[in-house]
Amino acid sequence: MTLGVRGIVLNDNGHVLLVRHTYVGGWHLPGGGVERGETMHEAIEKEIWEETNIRSGSDPRLFAMYRNPLTSRFDHVALFIVDDWSGARSMVPNSEIAETGFFPQSSLPDETTEPTRTRLHEVFANLPVRALW
Repeated sequence: MTLGVRGIVLNDNGHVLLVRHTYVGGWHLPGGGVERGETMHEAIEKEIWEETNIRSGSDPRLFAMYRNPLTSRFDHVALFIVDDWSGARSMVPNSEIAETGFFPQSSLPDETTEPTRTRLHEVFANLPVRALW
């Protein structure tokens, strides 16, 4: 089994933080893989820091777990909500992250991936949580 984490990071206006990677198209929730010996909470805090220069101010809240058959039939994703954080409001692009930004939920970039849109609808429109990412 493999395990990944993604985070819904909200600013004071309720805008959502998205990242655009250099190696895959679209806008995504920040996150990445959980390494051996690492907890999910450690992984989401590390990934958000590495991708956006933001540090969680308190424990991220686990929202749901998903199976991700697009990556592998053994892959799972833990989705966290992070609404208490501090750090840089802007990120300098690097070899992994081309761009970051906070966006109103009602005005996401056109290139926002469908799984990202679906997760945001589950959280903010109280839609039923799907089993698959």
